[in-house]
Amino acid sequence: MATTTTAPGSGPTPAPPSAVARLRAVARGGFGLLGPRHGHHALPTEQMDTLALPIGDDGVVVGVDAQDHPAVLGFNRPTPYDVLLIGGLWTAQVIALRASATGARVAVETGRAAAWAQLVQALGVGPSGMSVHDVGRVPPQGASAGSPVLVVRDCGMRPPRGRVVSGPWQSVLTLLPYLSPVAPRLVRQARLVGVQRVSPDEAAQIGRLLGLPRGDVESLPTLADGVTLWCAERDRQYVMTRATDAENGLLGTARRMD
Repeated sequence: MATTTTAPGSGPTPAPPSAVARLRAVARGGFGLLGPRHGHHALPTEQMDTLALPIGDDGVVVGVDAQDHPAVLGFNRPTPYDVLLIGGLWTAQVIALRASATGARVAVETGRAAAWAQLVQALGVGPSGMSVHDVGRVPPQGASAGSPVLVVRDCGMRPPRGRVVSGPWQSVLTLLPYLSPVAPRLVRQARLVGVQRVSPDEAAQIGRLLGLPRGDVESLPTLADGVTLWCAERDRQYVMTRATDAENGLLGTARRMD
């Protein structure tokens, strides 16, 4: 170990350079190797508004908004989530396909099993697959964080109260082809409502149920095939669903009528 000597009337004699180097090496050894030197990450204050973090954007891409940005619905949730779609079977089936692609199991409750047969054949049955059940015959799904479930209720104009309801990691999407007497109850129950093209009279009723402004009410009878107005508690967004080539092969082009 290097030492220093003190002469009368003088300060300590500096240690030789080699000793200083060894001391620095010992000190550095306790903190690992020194990394490369980089400049600090800095952003001018006037550019702060350009920062954006993708928080809460995981889920099913149901289409694009007016700015051509992806519109995403998060079905896989630890809390109950009910969605009502007043629209066509085509859109509900696209959503089911894409939910399956995210790893969810899809259980369909329907009185027209033949309309879902192609999807079952394409997806198979089991994990990340699809099962079809008669109305009122959906068994418990055993949803969990590792195996989330989307239940699609395609039960006509007057769907009965479901045996399997929404719960943790199990969302329910109810399809109404048109407005019906049960619509007010389903709207109150739903946390998200999607509306496709409807008649002017239906648009007026939906406007009252959802508290829509006049412009949205007037636009509903004119919506193109594949366009949905999605309404949450405080938000409204028009979304265009565009099918992929594979979806077109299974389901055909977008349509409101079945």
